[in-house]
Amino acid sequence: MSVDTSMPILVVDDYKTMIRIIKNLLKQLGFNDVDEAMDGSEALRKMQDRKYGLIISDWNMEPMTGYELLREIRSNEPTAATPFIMVTAESKTENVIAAKKAGVDNYIIKPFNAQTLKGKIDAVFGE
Repeated sequence: MSVDTSMPILVVDDYKTMIRIIKNLLKQLGFNDVDEAMDGSEALRKMQDRKYGLIISDWNMEPMTGYELLREIRSNEPTAATPFIMVTAESKTENVIAAKKAGVDNYIIKPFNAQTLKGKIDAVFGE
């Protein structure tokens, strides 16, 4: 069984360039249904209208961080089980622990390539 590349993915980052990079990597992996949000509150609005198979979110965003977005998603019944990968520039142990406690499915440190991203996605979906 392989990951369903037709599932919709939401990429959340307040940095346009990073969104473009992640979208390109996802496209290389065969994912073409990719939406984007510039911050946590926009992501939550989009999640009200659409069910995503995966959220890939940056940690450092204003005004709502990826961590706050994750907690919001996990505390909301319809979205609680949505797979969530956190992207961060720093591998601070306390961040990793906080994200794990909040229910993150996986964690990816910038910079990364398509192979790394594929490994993380496969791990989330139990490949």
